[in-house]
Amino acid sequence: MPQVPQRLDASAVRAWCGLALRALGSAREEIDAINVYPVADGDTGTNLYLTVESAAAAVEAVFAGHAALAGGREAFEGHEAVAGQEVSLGRAAEGPALADAVHAMAHGALIGARGNSGTILAQLLRGMAQVLAADSDATHTDGQGLRLALRRAADSARQAVVHPVEGTVLTVASAAADAASGAEGDCGAVARAAYEGARAALAATPGQLAVLERAGVVDAGGRGLVAVLGALVETFTGEAPAAAAVPVLAAHARVGAGSDTTGLHTRVDATVTEPLGEAGECADGTPAPDEGGPAFEVIYLLEAEDAAVTRLRDRLDALGDSLVVVGGDGLWNVHVHVDDAGAAVEAGVEAGRPYRIRITHFGLDDAHTTGAGSRPVRERVERAVVAVVPGEGLAGLYTEAGATTVLARPGEPPASGELVEAVRRAHAREVVLLPNDAELRHTAAAAAEQARTEGVRVALIPTRSAVQGIAALAVHEPGRRFDEDVVAMTSAAGATRYAEVEVAERQSWTMAGICQAGDILGLIEGDVAVIGSDVTATAEAVLNRMLAAGGEMVTLVLGDDAPDTIAAHLEARVRESYLAVDTVVYRGGRQGALLLIGVE
Repeated sequence: MPQVPQRLDASAVRAWCGLALRALGSAREEIDAINVYPVADGDTGTNLYLTVESAAAAVEAVFAGHAALAGGREAFEGHEAVAGQEVSLGRAAEGPALADAVHAMAHGALIGARGNSGTILAQLLRGMAQVLAADSDATHTDGQGLRLALRRAADSARQAVVHPVEGTVLTVASAAADAASGAEGDCGAVARAAYEGARAALAATPGQLAVLERAGVVDAGGRGLVAVLGALVETFTGEAPAAAAVPVLAAHARVGAGSDTTGLHTRVDATVTEPLGEAGECADGTPAPDEGGPAFEVIYLLEAEDAAVTRLRDRLDALGDSLVVVGGDGLWNVHVHVDDAGAAVEAGVEAGRPYRIRITHFGLDDAHTTGAGSRPVRERVERAVVAVVPGEGLAGLYTEAGATTVLARPGEPPASGELVEAVRRAHAREVVLLPNDAELRHTAAAAAEQARTEGVRVALIPTRSAVQGIAALAVHEPGRRFDEDVVAMTSAAGATRYAEVEVAERQSWTMAGICQAGDILGLIEGDVAVIGSDVTATAEAVLNRMLAAGGEMVTLVLGDDAPDTIAAHLEARVRESYLAVDTVVYRGGRQGALLLIGVE
């Protein structure tokens, strides 16, 4: 059996994040499929995955920083040093403190939280961090510390939700904390008790929330939390919790055939026993599936004082539902479902400085927004292309070519719900999906799977750059057989090498050496190949490297901050040095990178 930590220290936090990410990656599609509350938009698993991915990345950054300090200590050996320096570097060699790791985990989850369940998970991790980081010099904690952390996590998450509802992830978190509080022993024993308590509570969620019972599923957010707690058990024991069948409903349930590796049956055939209340409302007060609800999900990070956030809660509570405000110490993550998205953002502006604003329309076909008075469904077109694009200029180009676009602003990648809404907006029987970003592969896969459950035939072409998407769109022929069209588009994208030129944000090790903040980076196929000080010179060096392997067509997509003369300079360079190679130039707008380059 591999060596596992016997106590909760920074290394255990790191291992937990990695195992939780793997567990959610495996369960993502299943969790997305059972997502019916508070909105049946099929993205809870993806949102939880992306939230933990952000937390894990933040923890890895802490370890990388300490490793760099330790390397500096080795280089420092043999030289005279002041005592303060030696203490600092010696501590770096020992690895991060527990407080550093849990603070990073909580902060990463906060800034990367997606959706309702992801936002609540971020607060659960923040609650744990408040306990585990109370002693900033502690290197580890024991079972008692973990028990207290789980209790604070559940309580703080419940406080963050303006109108808590039982039968949700909040119920599962509370059950986990209750079970942990009665456990004796080390961290492994406490983690296992919390997992078992959460698993039992998850199985009971359909009896607490009528919408789950009608759908014959357990709560999706709670299912994700069970996966995260299962990863905590594996962190301390080296083994994933053994599978064991768990009934989801009582006498009215007939457990379905499918179960997952945690032993949790997540879908059942159930007899509805809870009647609707007044005006089509469920007995728990939530809207029935055929009743209208808010049309938009609004999420943003907010820099604001505590008093302003208290007023913001009241303002947003009057505007919509599913309100969750998490965070503290001047930084908050705000999530709400509303009909007036502009008013929700304006409320944030009044409270402080909102940024990373994400607005998702649930769509006319969403169960949450479809009512008896919906307009007649228009006839579907045969085929459409849905593409993620990084700037307004490219969005216009793709739209002119007939694609339905989803705009990805710098630092704000779209959620799977936005991609699903775009597929619905395209209103086609067949859809080709172009993510145009390697980091969106899981998000796009989740959106494609959700669209397929709605009867749309979807082909996902794994384009990693907008220039590959341009190449694919150029050979798209709606009149061709679907499979033939997808093959042709995939071939065109695959034959297009891609690069980008951007400004380094901080000092970093790269494949081309060490870069400093402000350096100009030329990335080819995602790896740094050139480091320079001049944008045009760096772009020319990148282009020369790409054309050295041959090419027939060069595509240049200029960002707003690219030099005015760069396009003319590169076009002239291609004409002078590479015969029979054509160049086409587009303006991408605020696309993040200074320049995108494609060579076909």
